[in-house]
Amino acid sequence: MDRIRIRGGRPLEGRIRISGAKNAALPLLAAGLLTNERLVLSNVPALADIATMASLLRTLGVAVEPVGNDGRTLSIGGRITSSEAPYDIVRKMRASVLVLGPLLARTGLARVSLPGGCAIGTRPIDLHLKGLEQLGAEINLEGGYVTATAPRGLKGATIIFPFVSVGATENLLMAATLAEGTTVLVNAAREPEIGDLAACLTAMGARIEGVGTDRLTIHGVARLGGATHRIIPDRIETGTYACAAAITGGSVLLEDARLEHLGAVVRTLREAGVEVTEVEGGLAVRRLNGLHGADAMTEPYPGFPTDMQAQFMALMSVAEGASMVTETIFENRFMHVPELARMGARIVVHGASAIVRGVPALSGAPVMATDLRASVSLVIAGLAARGETVVHRVYHLDRGYERIEEKLAACGAVIERIPG
Repeated sequence: MDRIRIRGGRPLEGRIRISGAKNAALPLLAAGLLTNERLVLSNVPALADIATMASLLRTLGVAVEPVGNDGRTLSIGGRITSSEAPYDIVRKMRASVLVLGPLLARTGLARVSLPGGCAIGTRPIDLHLKGLEQLGAEINLEGGYVTATAPRGLKGATIIFPFVSVGATENLLMAATLAEGTTVLVNAAREPEIGDLAACLTAMGARIEGVGTDRLTIHGVARLGGATHRIIPDRIETGTYACAAAITGGSVLLEDARLEHLGAVVRTLREAGVEVTEVEGGLAVRRLNGLHGADAMTEPYPGFPTDMQAQFMALMSVAEGASMVTETIFENRFMHVPELARMGARIVVHGASAIVRGVPALSGAPVMATDLRASVSLVIAGLAARGETVVHRVYHLDRGYERIEEKLAACGAVIERIPG
């Protein structure tokens, strides 16, 4: 397996282009199942998870082809020839379950393997299934597969989520676009990626109201057409590189980044002594007069995102004073703590909260990535640590960060990938 080796202590200086958002691109690819016509997506990130979703769509009979020479534009289209999403593909990525709603809405049948992915909690798909049942689907769980049928089509309904779920909101939003009548999603997720999906679906002919609020109203239509859509920049990648610039004491321009998508991340970084300024073409990030301890609690958008918790904890490990980081979304998302501790971080976990007492400096060490965001937190720590850090199992990184070692090296980091 590949490893990443870092020699820390170099401030990041320069420009980093923020890629298209992975968490927007995955449901947008699945949305290509809703039409026979061509959906063209630009600003697609070159990531392992995107390749997995494209492979899944091809298994279902849909063509996924590059457009042009930039490698960032994909065309999705064609007739669905299979309604089964097999285990061998779905096990690689939990987001594969996003094909369930579109498949069911288009063909009246979907057989999807129960998902796999990162080991950061159970992340059940109960809300997806209950919502589809309310739309008239019959659900059967057998042999590790979900089989959903709707031979007479889906019917609009009011669905109240007991808690906010991004994936369930996306799946049911897509399914409802082709359901007969009106569907109302109450307590829906409000993430920018939901808004991006809704914008694309609207361009395809969907009728959606309430975008950006927690109440989405979808008036079903008989069919959707093709469209061209540009994917929004990745707010998690933006926050990650902001933390990297801050922990090294550098100054970085994050090209294409959007301040309005960052929610509580910017407020928390500013509280910790990081200057984030909106400039032409993106965001300028630099550390002011040292880092100060700040607290963060993960919450649905616009709260502090769970996907930024590990990176922020790495940053706080060298901040003056103490910080408390509380995780309310996933129950197993402190697996990076023992690895940061190997580098000298002082972190004590009490249930769903971690107390971080800043140290003057971290020390390089061999560390092991356990999931996508944990792996990048170790890279961030390694950028600031004395000596050499080697991060193992970096295939997690390739699921969510496009050419991370190249982007960091271009800003002065001493970092390289070592083929395994």
